[in-house]
Amino acid sequence: MSSATASRSYFFSIGKRKTAVARVRLMQDGAGDVLVNGLKGRSYFLTDLQMENALAPLKITETKNLFDVHVEVTGGGKSAQSDAVRHGISRALILFNPELRTTLKREGFLRRDSRIKERKKPGLKRARRAPQFSKR
Repeated sequence: MSSATASRSYFFSIGKRKTAVARVRLMQDGAGDVLVNGLKGRSYFLTDLQMENALAPLKITETKNLFDVHVEVTGGGKSAQSDAVRHGISRALILFNPELRTTLKREGFLRRDSRIKERKKPGLKRARRAPQFSKR
């Protein structure tokens, strides 16, 4: 973390989806820059859909140019990480301005999507997929 980052005030929050965990910092007095794991947002999330999904709360609340977004994200795949970043940004925006809660809640950005992979059961190929039955 650079000394410039340490001196700026920010709003911190954690977002989750499947096994992905995103630690989000919304740095005040920003220009709309996005850093994900030290890379530019467009370099980390290769598809525009994932990037737009991650930054949707900023777009909906029209606060995109008020903050620089710094994210550390681990676990899961890129799509789950994108959803985790969206969740974290939404929670941090509420810390910035509690009046944004109704807008974000209406869009469903505050609800943690709790669906995770079901564990494999013994005697089965996957969680529920049984071996093919052979009559003879």
